[in-house]
Amino acid sequence: MTTSAELWQRYCDVYCADRALGFSLDTSRVHMDDAYLKTMAPAMERAFAAMQVLEKGAIANADEKRMVGHYWLRDASLAPTGDIAGEIRANLAAIRTFAEQIHQRKIVGSGGPFTNIVHIGIGGSALGPEFIAQALASAKQPLQIHFIDNTDPRGIDETLATLKSELGRTLVVVASKSGGTPEPRNGMLEAAAAYERAGLDFARHAVAITQEGSQLDKRAVADQWLARFPMWDWVGGRTSVMSSVGLVPGALQGIDVEEFLAGAAAMDVLTRRTDMRQNPAALMALAWYKLGDGRGQKDMVILPYKDRLSLFSRYLQQLVMESLGKELDRKGKVVHQGIAVYGNKGSTDQHAYVQQLRDGVPNFFVTFIQVLHDREGTSIDVEPGVTSGDFLCGFLQGTRHALYENGRDSITITIDEVTAQSVGALIALYERAVGMYAELVDINAYHQPGVEAGKKAAAAILDLQHKAVAKLHAEKQPRTAAQIAAAIGQPDEAEAVFKILEHLAANPGRGVSVQPGVKPSETLFSSG
Repeated sequence: MTTSAELWQRYCDVYCADRALGFSLDTSRVHMDDAYLKTMAPAMERAFAAMQVLEKGAIANADEKRMVGHYWLRDASLAPTGDIAGEIRANLAAIRTFAEQIHQRKIVGSGGPFTNIVHIGIGGSALGPEFIAQALASAKQPLQIHFIDNTDPRGIDETLATLKSELGRTLVVVASKSGGTPEPRNGMLEAAAAYERAGLDFARHAVAITQEGSQLDKRAVADQWLARFPMWDWVGGRTSVMSSVGLVPGALQGIDVEEFLAGAAAMDVLTRRTDMRQNPAALMALAWYKLGDGRGQKDMVILPYKDRLSLFSRYLQQLVMESLGKELDRKGKVVHQGIAVYGNKGSTDQHAYVQQLRDGVPNFFVTFIQVLHDREGTSIDVEPGVTSGDFLCGFLQGTRHALYENGRDSITITIDEVTAQSVGALIALYERAVGMYAELVDINAYHQPGVEAGKKAAAAILDLQHKAVAKLHAEKQPRTAAQIAAAIGQPDEAEAVFKILEHLAANPGRGVSVQPGVKPSETLFSSG
């Protein structure tokens, strides 16, 4: 067992910090010795070179033949062309101007000055804005934000119901690159219907964040929405929080989006260092590789010890898992790569799944996120000489120690406080670490064939629904799912037809009735 003195020395040796950013990284509880770092040095050199090529505008997403340029969003001077740099700067200025006009009440809704936002998006178009809204919210912010991030009718109803009397003072921001993605499109249509029922002009309250010429863009132009902001093809959804997707709702809430971008830019400078011992993203990627044996054999548990960061694990689920979860490597070899991510917050989870983390299956590593600053102002003593914040710090240190003494590895990230700058820096850190890890395992982090496959499968199910319902309405007698499937020439889809008709029958006004059988094969469906 490593002695306390040896652990202290290792902590000092591997400590990686930037005081100007108020950031430090501790990988001392991961067994990465000099021999390991020396062995991995050539691979990291290739990763550094690949990241440089990426930032210069190389085609990174071969499926869509597009560049990946989220790094340019926080430093437009890095953009490969003057036109792109100009678009980035002009968009930031336009966002700033629009937010000021809303705050100064130069643009108002049907019911008066805007007081609320409903942000409609899916995936990165929602997770990013949700995370920064929670992390950087202020009691004094000029507009309160609400989210529709799913196509769940009940969830949509509940969000809109909280604003029923305030719709005339509510902005609706719709974020969708293509404008045809079902979830945000459905959310937009549901919101528009709510405004129509209230006798309000939806266009006077609507803002589009989309790609020029998309279905959403065409609708916003035709209906004369309040504003349109761009989404560029070189920004992927999971790295879009520093584009219009995150900056528009952030600026409207009064968040300092320029400080947010500056924090990311500062972390980018730090993570471009080619000395891997002084590059926190490189150290994190190397730790992930070591802990998971280069195959993602251990899950990543994110434990921020700050309520404001409790959505960070959800944000990282998409960033890490969509980027790294790949069947094939770049050579076309089946590798089934990926790192599973879960987590919530400390110390809450010390009363939930930390028991398993310490004593159960050792199939994970923890990343603790510590925030040094407790609160605005002074704290009371909850015990002599001890505050609530001291307890939080103690729980983190105690859990870290308890895990390590039982052979469970961990990484610790420390920031001074939760600010727009530090949140931007955290996001940028993980973006770079994901890119570097992908290079170490030779996969493309910037495409998502599995997601596209799921979208195509969902479209096929909806097509099957149209055919099944049409055939059911044409029948005079009740029919089983298997009979309907055979009648439309798709006998292999009996299970899917059953699930479709079962769902329709459970909802009024869908024109389907059901006579339940003992088994699904005996259940009868009819028109009515």
